[in-house]
Amino acid sequence: MLKRAFFPRNLNITVKKIVTGPFQENSFIVSLDNRNEAILIDPGDDHQLIIDQVDKKNLKPIAILNTHAHLDHIGAVSQLRDTYKIPFYLHKEESIILDSYEDSCELFGLPIKQKPKVDIWLEDENNLSFGDFSVNLIKTPGHTPGGVCYEIENHIFVGDTLFLGSVGRTDLLGGNWEVLQKSLINLINSVDHNKIIHPGHGEDTKLKHELVSNPFLISLNKNV
Repeated sequence: MLKRAFFPRNLNITVKKIVTGPFQENSFIVSLDNRNEAILIDPGDDHQLIIDQVDKKNLKPIAILNTHAHLDHIGAVSQLRDTYKIPFYLHKEESIILDSYEDSCELFGLPIKQKPKVDIWLEDENNLSFGDFSVNLIKTPGHTPGGVCYEIENHIFVGDTLFLGSVGRTDLLGGNWEVLQKSLINLINSVDHNKIIHPGHGEDTKLKHELVSNPFLISLNKNV
């Protein structure tokens, strides 16, 4: 059940990154230390790899959260949702991206899989809870219309909003560079720059590093 969360609780969490699919997308298993509950974030492909890691750690997934609905981030959602009988959460403004899933698969020459069924459409920024997890949802459109980031304790899962040394592309369906710039400024202003940033592709980073090394953020930071 989706509920409002109360911050802070200062729980220690473990993040397992699994690189999946032809686009080398980062899928995440987020678990609480000394508990077996887990959240799956952006399970992009290779569902069996994710299941194997869940089983290895004896975890019990309770929800699937997606930062956005591009095909390389949702390819394993249906299988995991059915395997664990858990709900899939996506921002309501991602419906246009989700509806283009089959066309996107065809465009990139990939097998067409079942479009995931969304159980709960998320609204704008909210503090949410899933079991013992406290999750801060930060709306960051621009790469897609309903892109979001999930802040969980000392970790921020940013999807394709921000990367090590770069930012998300805006030339695909629903992308908007001006909107993405505003989202990046909002992210800079709203989170601790020492927290770990987990992007949808590539290596982890921190905002404090990106603000002095990422050319896109350096220019934006002048307006913050």
